[in-house]
Amino acid sequence: MQALEVKSFLETKLPEVQVEVDGEGCNFQLNLISDELASLSPVKRQQQIYAHLNPWIADGSIHAVSMKFFSRADWATRS
Repeated sequence: MQALEVKSFLETKLPEVQVEVDGEGCNFQLNLISDELASLSPVKRQQQIYAHLNPWIADGSIHAVSMKFFSRADWATRS
């Protein structure tokens, strides 16, 4: 599985979210940029993403995922 596949898939499922993905194979690091997601609790944020990734996790295409969430303003000002 490639990072671009994960990015395209999540951006299709969550069109209001900007997705940046690093990694390859079955291990990925996600930066998710969305004011809506940033306003949710950490558990609710992850639940929304895992709801889409679970089939790939279940079949072994994705083994490990780490996630960081940013508001649009926070993403724009990060260094």
